[in-house]
Amino acid sequence: MEQHDHPWSGTIFVDGSFRKPEGGGLLDIRDKSSDEVLATAGSASIADVDTAVASAVTAQRDWAARSYAERAAVLRSVAAVLERSTGIRELIMRETGSIGGKADYEIAAAVSELTEAAALASRPVGEVLQTSHAGRLSLCERLPVGLVAAITPWNFPLVLGMRVIAPALALGNAVLLKPSPETPGCGGLAIAELFAQAGAPRGILQVLPGGEEVGRRLVEHPDIAMVHFTGSTTVGREIARATGSLLKKTSLELGGNNALVILDDADVDQAAMIGAWSSFHYQGQTCISAGRHIVDRAVADAYIRNLTDRAAAITVGDPFRQQTGLGPIINDAQLARARRLLGDAVAGGARVLTGGSNDGRFFRPTVVVDVDPASALWTEEIFAPIAPIGIVDGVDEAVALANDTRYGLVSSVLGADVHRAGEVARRLDCAMVHVNDATPQDEALAPFGGIGDSGLGGRAGGDANLEEFTELRWRTLSSSPVHYPY
Repeated sequence: MEQHDHPWSGTIFVDGSFRKPEGGGLLDIRDKSSDEVLATAGSASIADVDTAVASAVTAQRDWAARSYAERAAVLRSVAAVLERSTGIRELIMRETGSIGGKADYEIAAAVSELTEAAALASRPVGEVLQTSHAGRLSLCERLPVGLVAAITPWNFPLVLGMRVIAPALALGNAVLLKPSPETPGCGGLAIAELFAQAGAPRGILQVLPGGEEVGRRLVEHPDIAMVHFTGSTTVGREIARATGSLLKKTSLELGGNNALVILDDADVDQAAMIGAWSSFHYQGQTCISAGRHIVDRAVADAYIRNLTDRAAAITVGDPFRQQTGLGPIINDAQLARARRLLGDAVAGGARVLTGGSNDGRFFRPTVVVDVDPASALWTEEIFAPIAPIGIVDGVDEAVALANDTRYGLVSSVLGADVHRAGEVARRLDCAMVHVNDATPQDEALAPFGGIGDSGLGGRAGGDANLEEFTELRWRTLSSSPVHYPY
């Protein structure tokens, strides 16, 4: 991939066209393994945001007036373009520092989001209500929210962008997308290129790479009806404060400190395989990674040995230039945070059984035992390939430890007796839970989101998207004018 070989190099995407931003700012698109500059993206200004919003206001009204069949056809066309795309896989690998399998997953998942959203467009959007008034027809109908600002993260930028864009458009909204500055290519402008190639109507999707000031203007703009943010709990709180004062619809999909519970009857080999995937997949840089391995003492020694062996066998390196299991941590700040969390835990008595070292941003998968439950490594989201282990005696202690967190995103329970494991899962305080599977799970038809510090608002996926991206309106029709006393 040569630098500047994209039609969108140096641009933003406003009113259906790639254009230079006002002020001419640029963002480098870098290979996260080599730090090579692959291309540039335009860096939007506040003036660009205002121009994009003005375009989207008009476009959204026209788009919402189209038939469901027309909206669905556009989404299917975008899916077809994505399936034929030859360059986006490489861009995902290099811009996010991921192995090829992760890039393949993102593409397939983004296609699924588009095709499922196309089906969503034809869903019923209202119902007839009972009424005590003779001659009145009482209806409840769903209307598009209007303009949706989507502020997306760097870890799965293609699919997490499409998770908002596709259903929001299917239901008649327009979307203004601000991708992370770490991934303005595959998380933003490459998505715009898909829509442009598919012949999507002008203005229904605007892409505005940029910094905090762009995000702040999107959040505060009076014509933006809804803000959907995926990212850290810290930033989510700031957005919630701003949108709360504006009484603006908000959906926040935030971090997680997810528990993987291994019961005393679990198959240790299978559990360690699931545990390794849950904590190390994509360098542990997902909100649904396992941050706490809670293991019954009866199987703890065997589980720890097996997980340690698996971690030690994983290869780490540049995934674009060699066959490897893990790539780099996304940036130096994230690396420094991982080193600090691990170092503080070790200073508090934790022991590293394997890993714990790094070569530049390439961080070895790490297994840690004897972790103080009060340490940040145990209580905070890690976002690095580190697996802290805690040992418990019995189910009640496991449930109590799993629930001892401010987060509430996802948990998994592993055990041979599926009914018993299911009962344990039922007791866990989280929005998503899996039995005998890894914590990282996501399907376009399933409601995805969190409670507590893991989220605010609704859910993304399946029928939940109807709630997420529409507003309810009560409408009545009377057969003749109603008479009142005055």
